[in-house]
Amino acid sequence: MKLTERQKKYLRRAAHDLKPVITVGDKGITDALIAELESTLEHHELIKIRFRVGDRNVRDTAIEQLVGTAKATLVSRVGNIAAIYRPAKENPKIVLPKPG
Repeated sequence: MKLTERQKKYLRRAAHDLKPVITVGDKGITDALIAELESTLEHHELIKIRFRVGDRNVRDTAIEQLVGTAKATLVSRVGNIAAIYRPAKENPKIVLPKPG
């Protein structure tokens, strides 16, 4: 899903006070983690994920993989925490500003 800069800014503001609800650790991305990600995104739409992996390249690759797998959009990444967004399939809760 492509978001405009205005929409990303709106989501970054909304994500600011959120706490990470998923943590990616030494085991990396597992089937259980992906299932939890799917469920959490469907319920919350906008979430933060903490990455506890040592290397920056491993972290960036993991972020790209999770965003791609979940068909979500990366809203922001600050250090080891990424905020991602995917509207719910039924009854989206977050109403984005109109593009433009």
